[in-house]
Amino acid sequence: MDTPATPPGPYDLLGIGIGPFNLSLAALAEPVPGLRTLFCDRRPEFRWHPGMLVEGARMQVPFLADLVSLVDPTSPWSFLNHLREEDRLFPFYFTERFQLTRREYDHYCRWAAERLANCRFGTEVTALHWTGDRYRAELREPATGREYTAEARNVVLGVGTLPVRPAAFAALDGHPAAFHSADYLDRREDLAGARDITVVGSGQSGAEVFLDLLRRHDGDGVRLRWLTRTRALAPMEYSKLGLEHFTPDYTRYFHGLPEAVRDHLVDAQWQLHKAASAETLAEIHDQLYERTVGRPVGAAPVEITPGTAVTEARPGPCGGLELDCRHTDSGTEHVLRTDAVVLATGYRAAGPAALAPLDHLIDRDPAGRFRVDLDHRVATRPEVTGGLYVQNGELHTHGVGTPDLGLGAHRAAVILNAVTGRTVHRLPRRTAWTGFAPPAPVPVPPTRPTATPGLPTPTTAPPGPAATPSTSVPASSLPRPQEPTRAATAGR
Repeated sequence: MDTPATPPGPYDLLGIGIGPFNLSLAALAEPVPGLRTLFCDRRPEFRWHPGMLVEGARMQVPFLADLVSLVDPTSPWSFLNHLREEDRLFPFYFTERFQLTRREYDHYCRWAAERLANCRFGTEVTALHWTGDRYRAELREPATGREYTAEARNVVLGVGTLPVRPAAFAALDGHPAAFHSADYLDRREDLAGARDITVVGSGQSGAEVFLDLLRRHDGDGVRLRWLTRTRALAPMEYSKLGLEHFTPDYTRYFHGLPEAVRDHLVDAQWQLHKAASAETLAEIHDQLYERTVGRPVGAAPVEITPGTAVTEARPGPCGGLELDCRHTDSGTEHVLRTDAVVLATGYRAAGPAALAPLDHLIDRDPAGRFRVDLDHRVATRPEVTGGLYVQNGELHTHGVGTPDLGLGAHRAAVILNAVTGRTVHRLPRRTAWTGFAPPAPVPVPPTRPTATPGLPTPTTAPPGPAATPSTSVPASSLPRPQEPTRAATAGR
């Protein structure tokens, strides 16, 4: 294979995929002296959920959850420096909004991706091999067909996501009137002739699609429907203490739990990471309220039906679509007829196909998932001495903060410290007020036996002056339940 002109020797770190998380790692690694890194993505440019950059849709995290600020706010790759470079600091200051629009966040990431020298777009890693002392990656440029190799001591997987289409909608695969919300902006015009549109899914994407449709179809007679399996349109948990589940403290606590407990928690904590924001739900209510001015409640052709599952979907015999539905509480079943369906049914992590040559060297749990340590390193067979790290593929081991942008910079710094074997970025030891683990048991000092009249007092002390046992333990000597374990600080 042809090899382009690159400096001799292996890279210290090769990144596969450039989403926000690997872009964060690239930004934090870029100024480190002597560290050679390369991040590759098969796409020709950075794109972040382009189908959901709906006008006005906002992020669910503050702007400080950018690529670098929560680790290094002085970095030239911070969002505030991005504003400074574009002479937009004062307009942003007067806007007084803590959350960016999705469109602006995408623009910021594209700004960084286009300027970072260690990011190479239009370059796909097609296969990854272990050679005995390093990784060898096979690279291909889809636009030109050019192929070559690169070697690296460590690899980090920026695990992307794929849209989930529930099995109930299998008969509608490829149907022009049924598509995933990931393609919403590209397919929105396809809904122009529909007189009845159904949105399925109660998360943020479902709420944003439904809100956008409400704004576009006010008074034109188009019936809009929102179906969700959840029994209520409960907002995402956004209280200040509730948000401490998205701290490194909680990640450490979660990682130390038994696997069965972790799996239960991920499902039980859906309201921490899968629900819609209270602000978006409020905007939907405002839109509906405005429709009641001069008209009775319910006059507008709008239906919101939680607690309803779609069990099967198919093309209708006379056109349109038919959805078999079951009401969760009552068990009542009915058939719903609609012209189009937007599936806001979430995403699943998708590991790169390039890992296939390494599969026999990777340690997985009984469910086939990576075993991942606290430093985000994937467990491999002992002969693989190079680090294989993962970003956004460890929800089952690190908890609800895994896909959250607010923990992206911290995770990138943890990986960077582990790869270099030193503290490139100093990280805080404590990040939450909440103590998630029970307090450690306090050692109880021995007590002197009580004397019984007529019997000698037993003692374990040697002859001589009796020592008075201490009745208290200095607070500084007690274990602190939230302090990192040795594994948590390895390589920092």
